[in-house]
Amino acid sequence: MSAQPTPDILFRNLKLGNGTPSAIAVAGGRITAIGDGAEAAPATNIIDLDDALVIPGLVEGHIHLDTSFYGDAWRPHVPYTAGFNVRERVAIQHRNMAAAAPMDQRARNQLELCITNGSVAMRSHVMVDGSVGLKSLETIAAVREQYRDLIDIQLVAFPQSGILTCPGTTELLDAAFDHGADVIGGLDPASLDRDVKGHLDVVFGVAEKRGVPVDFHLHEPDMMGVFSIEEIAARTRALGMQGKVAISHAYGLGDVPADTVRQTADTLAESGVAIMTNAPGARAFPPVLTLREAGVTVFAGSDNIRDSWWPYGDGDMLGRAMMIGYRSGFLTDDALDVAFEIVTANGAMALGMTDYGLQVGAPADFVVVKAAHIPEAVVAVPKPRTVYRRGKCIVRGGVLQR
Repeated sequence: MSAQPTPDILFRNLKLGNGTPSAIAVAGGRITAIGDGAEAAPATNIIDLDDALVIPGLVEGHIHLDTSFYGDAWRPHVPYTAGFNVRERVAIQHRNMAAAAPMDQRARNQLELCITNGSVAMRSHVMVDGSVGLKSLETIAAVREQYRDLIDIQLVAFPQSGILTCPGTTELLDAAFDHGADVIGGLDPASLDRDVKGHLDVVFGVAEKRGVPVDFHLHEPDMMGVFSIEEIAARTRALGMQGKVAISHAYGLGDVPADTVRQTADTLAESGVAIMTNAPGARAFPPVLTLREAGVTVFAGSDNIRDSWWPYGDGDMLGRAMMIGYRSGFLTDDALDVAFEIVTANGAMALGMTDYGLQVGAPADFVVVKAAHIPEAVVAVPKPRTVYRRGKCIVRGGVLQR
């Protein structure tokens, strides 16, 4: 066995997730020791964290960097005329974006918000369809390059206007992977395109051709949503893509009876399909514990931040854990730990991150907060935060260090 490298940095006087006093040694941007033995080898630099809690970097599993107005002029929300309608909302979004600040500027504003709150990885859905072409994707890919030393970003080619009903989108979704996309997206195959098989043929066809993961937006309610989930799961199994497919929102699972949820959860677990929830407003959402008990990976994201869909959002995944816990009725420490896993380890799993967490060999990406342990951190959502990326401080006291 080869000897561990001499640490560059020793982080001492800190607490791990359960409140246990500890230390972390880092060499070359990676963790070389945690706890016993971390202080054994002399380090070039010693950082005393003053008995603060160290948690793994947060994972922002679902966001829209191209459509946020965060940092731009306030835009009053335009209500729906007759209930939730994706096409109506997309038309409002187009009008708002035409009058907004440049996309790259708005994306940077939102990125820095997320980074200062402790996100070290992100999956952003970016519009790719016949209405905008590849322009938005190219813009966000360039912004990603500017922040590559601060955060890992996956970009989803997202057909916001539909696929089969939006001419030219099929070809653009394939071309997106020559312009920076990492994941192929889909959207409401039954209610928007009204052709589940045709929609899935395109999405999974691109996934097979390009060898990329899949992430569907699914707003469809009740049994329509369950039907689409079942079809996505069946296609996932047929193509051997277990662990590479996610369904975002899955609102239908919040509408149907408990026995239907349990049956669908078993199907999702068997198919290795993950579920993303942001515990949205007044909308029902998937029951987290039921899915978890079946073995489904449940992760989270901010989704929209101050855009045409709603005026809320603060880019804080620890706050999102609190919101999910609050809306799910999580009261015990064990349940609060589940809420935390949703915005950390589960997000990393859903995004296919194999090199993550507070463990020897992983990048030294972590967040320092004032709390006794993880349950208190979820409830208190403490700020300001200090964030380390590869052992280097990139956020100190809530301020980005550049």
